[in-house]
Amino acid sequence: MDAISGSVLLPRVKISGSHRHLSTSHHFSPSCLLARSSISQCCHSSESKESKAIIESSSDSFDKRTSISGRSYLWGPHQKRKPLGQMFCSTGLCTYGVAATESHPHVAEEKVGVLLLNLGGPETLNDVQPFLYNLFADPDIIRLPRPFQFLQRPLAQLISVLRAPKSKEGYASIGGGSPLRRITDEQANALKKALEEKDTYVNVYVGMRYWHPFTEDAVQKIKRDRITRLVVLPLYPQYSISTTGSSIRVLQCLFREDAYLSRMPVSIIESWYQREGYIKSMADLIENELHIFSNPEEVMIFFSAHGVPVSYVEDAGDPYRDQMEECIYLIMQELKARGIKNDHTLAYQSRVGPVQWLKPYTDEVIVELGQKGVKSLLAIPISFVSEHIETLEEIDMEYKELALESGIQNWGRVPALGCTPSFIADLADAVLEALPSATAVSTSKGTSEEVDHSPLGYLTKLFFGSVLAFVLFFSPKMILAFRNHLL
Repeated sequence: MDAISGSVLLPRVKISGSHRHLSTSHHFSPSCLLARSSISQCCHSSESKESKAIIESSSDSFDKRTSISGRSYLWGPHQKRKPLGQMFCSTGLCTYGVAATESHPHVAEEKVGVLLLNLGGPETLNDVQPFLYNLFADPDIIRLPRPFQFLQRPLAQLISVLRAPKSKEGYASIGGGSPLRRITDEQANALKKALEEKDTYVNVYVGMRYWHPFTEDAVQKIKRDRITRLVVLPLYPQYSISTTGSSIRVLQCLFREDAYLSRMPVSIIESWYQREGYIKSMADLIENELHIFSNPEEVMIFFSAHGVPVSYVEDAGDPYRDQMEECIYLIMQELKARGIKNDHTLAYQSRVGPVQWLKPYTDEVIVELGQKGVKSLLAIPISFVSEHIETLEEIDMEYKELALESGIQNWGRVPALGCTPSFIADLADAVLEALPSATAVSTSKGTSEEVDHSPLGYLTKLFFGSVLAFVLFFSPKMILAFRNHLL
């Protein structure tokens, strides 16, 4: 993600062990079919209390439990660490709908669709500022207290304008735009072929959260193609409020307000970091890169994950950190089974804004490793399955330069999985495992929605919000914060 800032508020949820599970419900307003730029905001505008979650649950209308192959799993499965081979029993699957009282009408031939969700990225330098606006206009990225939620879009506009010049420099350094759309399209085609080899014929769609092709556009294609059963597969191995959670809520808004879509059986694979195929594919890439070094056994394996604000984890119950740590544990267990016993560490990259993010920070750890005498470092972009700005520019350029300046002499980087055959084959298996548990979306609506549809009221809020945003962001304190953290 190019940038994430802000914090989130959620009630504390009881947890077992070290894992948190969200299990509240969320209702959506009829305004969810308004313009694309307001979809995320409408999903959050109906909160009745300030203490309610920005996401209320990643699976707002989903079952807390869903049966997979005769087993019951909590939302966003967290299983205790077990030896490799005993761990992989779930797709991380969640069905769509709490009370699926209406199934899809019987049809002569079922048409299956698979929807791949991803972040999206600007394809040209002119796309950078509007892309950033879409990013910061998402209430899952910048969380404002309820009385100030009308400032969401003015603040997004301001931040995107301030941020755009530096972001353009980054995209210019990797060719003038993000390759994410091209790579995701290639993954979609590869997944379609892999499923055909397993005698399953599907239409595969790509929906991006913040740039073309938008999720809303993909959903319209799904409807036009008269898909009768759908599997939603976010291309984020680990679940986070700011990635999978945000994309799922857009889908919920769209599906709940459409008669055809609300009856369609849908399954969502919320996370798949623990799947055996994924773990082995990552281990293969790491093993291959280690052999490039003259002394492979001396290489420090350095996992760099995309960061999230600490408040997401500690206040909102985001399982991202737990899933990330478990994912790395499983990868290292697989490597040890192959006789690879290198030291490893985890750090978080891409922090932005004057809030505390998950630590340790990638740049600080690289400096510390150099000071401790580490000479060989293999960087692994563990959050990403496609190359984009944070791998091609942040890791390959910024962190590599920092590492060499810090005394690290040998630098390597594991490529993103992309269309690695074993990885695509495992995604195809995940889709097949998810299909039987698809469930229709409940069409019931909440009664506590309080959305202001008055154009005059909206324009008034927009005007005063813009004024307040200008005063807030150009105060001496905020200018200093932007200078130190954002610009």
